[in-house]
Amino acid sequence: MTTQAIDKDALRRKYLEERNKRLRPDGNAQYLEVKGAFAHYLKDPYTPVTVREPRTDHVTFAFIGGGFGGLATAARLVEAGVSDVRIIEKGGDFGGTWYWNRYPGAQCDTASMVYMPLLEETGHRPSEKYAHAPEILAHCQRIGKHFGLYEHALFHTQVTSLIWDEAASRWHVRTDRGDAFTAQYIGLGTGPLHIPKLPGIPGIESFKGHAFHTSRWDYGYTGGNPMGAPLHKLADKRVGIIGTGATAVQCVPHLARAAGSLFVFQRTPSSIDVRNNAPIDPEWFASIATPGWQQRWLENFTANQAGGNAEVDLVQDGWTDLSRRIREQIGQLPPESRTVPRMLAAYEDADFLKMEEIRARVDQVVTDTDTAAHLKAWYRQLCKRPCFHDDYLQAFNRPNVQLVDTNGKGVEHITPTGVVVAGKDYPLDCLIYASGFEVGTPLARRTGFDPIGRGGRALSEYWAQGMRSKHGMHVHGFPNAFFVQPTQGANLISNVPHNLTEAARTIAILVKHARSHGFKQIEVTEDAEQQWVQLLLNSPGRMTNSPDCTPGYYNNEGQDPGPAAKSYVGYPAGAFAYFKYLDAWRESGAFEGIAFS
Repeated sequence: MTTQAIDKDALRRKYLEERNKRLRPDGNAQYLEVKGAFAHYLKDPYTPVTVREPRTDHVTFAFIGGGFGGLATAARLVEAGVSDVRIIEKGGDFGGTWYWNRYPGAQCDTASMVYMPLLEETGHRPSEKYAHAPEILAHCQRIGKHFGLYEHALFHTQVTSLIWDEAASRWHVRTDRGDAFTAQYIGLGTGPLHIPKLPGIPGIESFKGHAFHTSRWDYGYTGGNPMGAPLHKLADKRVGIIGTGATAVQCVPHLARAAGSLFVFQRTPSSIDVRNNAPIDPEWFASIATPGWQQRWLENFTANQAGGNAEVDLVQDGWTDLSRRIREQIGQLPPESRTVPRMLAAYEDADFLKMEEIRARVDQVVTDTDTAAHLKAWYRQLCKRPCFHDDYLQAFNRPNVQLVDTNGKGVEHITPTGVVVAGKDYPLDCLIYASGFEVGTPLARRTGFDPIGRGGRALSEYWAQGMRSKHGMHVHGFPNAFFVQPTQGANLISNVPHNLTEAARTIAILVKHARSHGFKQIEVTEDAEQQWVQLLLNSPGRMTNSPDCTPGYYNNEGQDPGPAAKSYVGYPAGAFAYFKYLDAWRESGAFEGIAFS
């Protein structure tokens, strides 16, 4: 591998120039909270609300969130002998993000074999390398049925308060449906991708045409369905879409085939690598699906992508490709030269080469040279969530599709009849917001509650100076509570479900141990928590914090996130090493740092 033909200084200057165009002093405040006049964007268009009586009972374990985290944790608990696990979910069924994301073309961008949890346990073979949303949602429902999780679940229900009762060693749970029940243990898997946000564009409330957010796709207006039927009602419509992230990359090709005219309003282009999706051959799958196959695939993917030394690459995708390039670039350094600065420089070289290839692909695919120039991403690949697609760039070759690049400034304003960019009006019948979900806003704002632990202390108060935990799961002062998410654990962003499934395994083992020994409380000690946080603070940080990264949710929209963000890191030795450590920690049976009482 060589980077001799690349002018690295020129690229750095270009990255900074493009980044600076997009910097805004308002950061996350540029987005609107979905409430008030926009509250209808939160309604569930997919499942009617079922009237039920409030629950006032007691369960062993209550889990907030019915996505992968809740499903995996509940499944492992059932396997461990806990039969009364209650999942509380604001959607009308299991699925989490995959309940809400039913827009055309929605699919996972990490390979199904490692992305979809509990495949081996439920006996499911993914139909494609990258499964589409309906299959992922159906798999969530399959998990719920397989492990009997529907019996105790509460759907269309949002928790409003969680309060620890020290005398009774249990949590009091209240919801917006009048529920007031108790649970010995609670789990939180609310995730970052479930509260839609809207761009704070002047005049957004004035638009008189049809508008919706991609997480609440209106098939009644567009025609079609989540299974991929054509959006036949858009043939005579002028449609605009604001946002060019992962969601837009997947739905734009469908809109392009259906709309009379499609206008794609772009502030920042995504990097679009090849996806090469294909059906999974049943005979091949049968040959590899021997006992323990999915765990082997998970470990192999993480080893290739995050700090391991795997000799083979089972997944072979864009994620592992970049990691392979980085390893090869570092491997060219003499052993005595493998210092941190030299290795970071090698990392940068590999990234430069990869991104040059991605930009060259735009020229190869897009026929109009001006459009192609505006579709090129000028930043490091991991500054934003990389995208992989085989039809997105091709959509801009259609005569009915127009890219409206805003030169990093975004849409100027919205009128009752359309959108204005750089003084030019674009009349529209329909406006679609592919503006994503809230990330970086206060946790209590996203969840709707603030857990109250021992001594009446709120979690927001305890974490006011930064997150404090052990493994990202256990928080001192909040007994019998488990947090299921990546931060302060593996922090593996490319395949988040691996974080969740390992946390699920850990929680089930701890609860089983406590129940078998008659313990009522599980809590990390203050010293163990402090030691873990100090270990994490030795981490060099993520490359997404680089000063030449374009603004986005990975880097708090380019704004200083404050001192508390220093704790939003993962295991210094990397995700692969973390999972190996965690496995040994569990298997020892000592559960170092955890107090049972």
